Amino acid sequence: MAFIHQKITIVKIRRPTEKNVNDDLQFLGNSLGLFNLRDKDKSCFRVFIELLKAAKRKQPISSDELAYRLGLTRGTVVHHINRLMEAGIVIHESKRYFLRVDRLQLLIQELRKDIMRTCDDLEDIAKEIDGELRL
Repeated sequence: MAFIHQKITIVKIRRPTEKNVNDDLQFLGNSLGLFNLRDKDKSCFRVFIELLKAAKRKQPISSDELAYRLGLTRGTVVHHINRLMEAGIVIHESKRYFLRVDRLQLLIQELRKDIMRTCDDLEDIAKEIDGELRL
């Protein structure tokens, strides 16, 4: 059985008060811990948006294509893609990348399921440990 490492981060931050799709997308990514202050040129955000566009077209995209479209190095793109894959948001298949699902609402629902499965597993293990320690 292969071990799947997934790191889901949830950051509770204030939602933007103005209705602006760009600010809402930035809020979503920040809330998922995807974008940070060190990313001065917002390259992870730009990679995420390009993957979202590709998902809407139902066309996976390579790291080379992403780098070309965004004017970034392939190394930078791969770094951000790896973070997005670790978060369970991006899938890699045949040298191409795509979002796990093609709608953001479905993405959040899938992440919620991942979190709940992890919590259920943790609860089961805690129960076993309590039994062994007779707590």
